[in-house]
Amino acid sequence: MTRLDPIIAVKDVEASANWYQRIFGFTNSHGGDNFSVLVSADNEIMLCLHKWGEHNHPTMTNPTITPGNGLLLYFRTDNMINIYQNAIEAGCVIEEDIHLNENSLRKEFSFRDPDGYFLTVTEFHRYEG
Repeated sequence: MTRLDPIIAVKDVEASANWYQRIFGFTNSHGGDNFSVLVSADNEIMLCLHKWGEHNHPTMTNPTITPGNGLLLYFRTDNMINIYQNAIEAGCVIEEDIHLNENSLRKEFSFRDPDGYFLTVTEFHRYEG
């Protein structure tokens, strides 16, 4: 079996973990000052948060670069409207309002997390053809 545990570098692990929990309803299954593991309601790892500059990972040493260049965090969910409302209530700037994605034929919206990572949230779907 192979699994992917996406890890992003953040300025403040605790603040970012709290933000993702508020917006997406994740649970912090492993927390600390330098690293957190966020899981879904069914205990699936969704995202790991790593403090910039800790543990000498080569792509996480320079917090002055623009985070997320070349990365899109794409969340497929059956809870899109609630996540959208949570983002609005949290004061997030919505970069792309809810619209139909002509490629997936699903509704989606996009915004950024506190560290500047670009997030797209879409209706749950399976990839076809």
